[in-house]
Amino acid sequence: MSISALSPTRFLECVSGFLQVVSLIGLLLLLFKAAQHYLRRQWLLRALHQFPLPPSHWLFGHCFQFKVDEELRWILRYVEKFPGAFLHWIWGSHVFIKIYDPDYMKVILGRADPKASLYRFLTPWLGHGLFFLNGHKWFQHRRMLTPAFHYDILKPYVGIMADSVQVMLDKWEQIACQDTTLEIFHPISLMMLDTIMKCAFSYQGSVQLDRPSCQAEEGSATGQEINGGSQRKEMFGFPGHPSILQRSLWFSQAHLILLDGLPFRGHLHQMPYTTMCIKEAMRLYPPIPSVGRKLNTPVTFPDGRSLPKGITVLLHFYALHHNPKVWPNPEVFDPSRFAMNSVQHSHAFLPFSGGSRNCIGKQLAMNALKVAVALTLLRFELLPDPTRVPIPTQQLVLKSKNGIHLHLRKLK
Repeated sequence: MSISALSPTRFLECVSGFLQVVSLIGLLLLLFKAAQHYLRRQWLLRALHQFPLPPSHWLFGHCFQFKVDEELRWILRYVEKFPGAFLHWIWGSHVFIKIYDPDYMKVILGRADPKASLYRFLTPWLGHGLFFLNGHKWFQHRRMLTPAFHYDILKPYVGIMADSVQVMLDKWEQIACQDTTLEIFHPISLMMLDTIMKCAFSYQGSVQLDRPSCQAEEGSATGQEINGGSQRKEMFGFPGHPSILQRSLWFSQAHLILLDGLPFRGHLHQMPYTTMCIKEAMRLYPPIPSVGRKLNTPVTFPDGRSLPKGITVLLHFYALHHNPKVWPNPEVFDPSRFAMNSVQHSHAFLPFSGGSRNCIGKQLAMNALKVAVALTLLRFELLPDPTRVPIPTQQLVLKSKNGIHLHLRKLK
C-alpha cells in the first residue's frame, strides 16, 4: 500500500522535473535566439553604417511609424532628406535597404541576383515559373518566350485590344448620361483580363460581358454591343478608314492628348504626344511601386558605398520617379519630360523595371494603353471627382485606397 500510495506523488515529481527541464531548455533557446538577433543586428549596423537610417525602435524598427496606407508618403519624406537610399528596419535584425537613385538602380539591375524572399507567398499561385527562376534555367525560359512579345508579333492583337476596349466603353455609355461618378479600376481590370484571355489563350467569350463591372451596368450587355464590337474590329484592319480619321481631328491640348495617328496596326508609333502623356502618368504612378532582390554577392556603388552579401534590396520605382534630384518638380504632370529631344538618365524611368529581368510584356501593355486612351477620348470627356481624390497605396501593385472615380461626359 505504501508503494501504491507513493506512486502518484512520485509521478507528479517526475512530471514537475520534466517541465522544469523543458522550461530551462526553452529559456536557453530564447536567450540564444536573442543573442543571435542582437549580434546580427550589430553586424548589420556596422556593415550598413554608410547608409542613413531614419529614427527607429530597437525591436520594432519602423513598423509603428506609419500606417499601411501612408507608407508612400513616409518614404517620400525621406527621399528628400536622404539622397540615393536609406535603411528600412522591419523588426529585430530584419532590414531592407530602399534605393531610388538611377546609378544605384543601374548597378543592381545589371546583376543576376534572385528575387527577395518576400515573394514566397506568390509561389502557390504562380508556381516556379519565369518569375521565380534564376540562372541558366531562367535564361532559357526567357529566351524562349521573348519572341512572342516582339513588336511585329503584337501588331495583329491591336484589333483584339480595340474590341475589348469598345465593349467597356459601350457599357460606360449606358451610365454616361447619369449624374454619377464611375469607379474605373474594376472595369479596366476586366477589360485587360479580357484582352489577355483573348490574346494569350484565344478565349472566344468576353469576361466583361460575363461579369458586369458595376451594379449600375448589370444587364447592359446586348447582342448589339457584341456585333458593334465585331464591326469596329473589322474597321481596325484598314489603317486609313476615313470616318475614323476625321473623328480624330477634334483632339486638342485641352484634353491633354493630341493624337497624330490612330491605334491601327503599324500606326501606334504615330502617337508621340499620347505616348508622352502615358509615360508621364506612369512616372507619377508606376504600376509596380517596388521590386526586391537578395544580393548573392557583395556590391559596390559608383559613390563608393557598398553592401554585403545576403542583404535584401528594394528598388523603389515610386520613390525614384518622385525623387526631386532626378525629376525637378516631381509632383507636376509634365509630358514634355519625355519629348524626343529630352535627355534623362537611362535608369531614371523604370515603370516596367529594367535590365535583363524587365517586364516581358511591356510592349503589350504600352499597346493596350495607347488603344484604350485613344478610343476612350474619341467618345468621352473625363472629369475628375474632386470629392474623391485617389489615395495611392503600396501593395504588390500600386492601387488607390478609395478607388479612381471619374465623371463621364459623352462627346457628340
